Amino acid sequence: MQMLDARAPASRRPARRRLGARSSRLTAIVILLPPALILFSLFVILPLAESGYYAFFDWNGYGTPEDYVGLRNFEQIAGHSVFHTAIGNTLKIVAVSLLVQMPLALFLALLIYRKTPTNALFRLVFFVPYILAEVAAGLIWSFVFDGNYGITASIARSMGQESFFILADRDWAFVAVMTVIVWKYFGFHMMIYIAALQGVPEDLIEAAKIEGAKRPQIVRYVQIPQIRPAIVISAFFAIIGALQVFDVIIPLTNGGPSNQTHTIVTYLYSFGLTRLKIGFGSAVGVLLFLAAIIVALFYQRIFMKGTKA
Repeated sequence: MQMLDARAPASRRPARRRLGARSSRLTAIVILLPPALILFSLFVILPLAESGYYAFFDWNGYGTPEDYVGLRNFEQIAGHSVFHTAIGNTLKIVAVSLLVQMPLALFLALLIYRKTPTNALFRLVFFVPYILAEVAAGLIWSFVFDGNYGITASIARSMGQESFFILADRDWAFVAVMTVIVWKYFGFHMMIYIAALQGVPEDLIEAAKIEGAKRPQIVRYVQIPQIRPAIVISAFFAIIGALQVFDVIIPLTNGGPSNQTHTIVTYLYSFGLTRLKIGFGSAVGVLLFLAAIIVALFYQRIFMKGTKA
């Protein structure tokens, strides 16, 4: 067979290779696609459909939902002041992620993107917070902010001031939450920028230096335009992540004090699941899902169109 294949005209060999490649791809699709579709349907499509169904019932999660209430759950959500606070807090997290977290990550990435042992150590130090579990990070910072035994209390006493219970203060509790969020996730964005900066051709930077460009000018006119796709993707992750913040807030404040630190997800958890108002919580989940889909579609259409990652 090998001898016959060797005698075959050269024009037939590429066709046979293409046929073999198509056959391999088809086999891979037939083997791998059905399990993936089954898992995706069971753990994504089915829960979404059930959540949309339960949103129209007053249901506590036990038995079969029978008390159909139509749009009443959505009307209650729209008129609940805590939900308005949760929306405002979520938007604040989006703003802080875009205006503080991302610029901080980019600044540090520009400082340590070159491959040296010292920079590798700094990358590890800055990336460690992202590796920590969200609940662990929240617990660590709850001790830091503790007004009796925390670091903030020690600093206040060393300065001759009274201890300050920041997590119990209505005006400062959410500031503390946003501080923890920036600390927790800036390393993720930093690593995205480092990977992109390492892909910028050195020839462009050297050419800019020859032309007399200073460091700020190289950053502004050479490096940042070159890593724009990475910045666009990073911003998308920051926005979607802000819509999903939950695990950090629960151990820090659990939505308090006086429900001032709730986000949409913690609102869903506190006023839906923990109070056995599954229909109400499902309605919140539907609204959150729609918000995420709308943000993703508009962001992709406006900012990611034509972007090559």
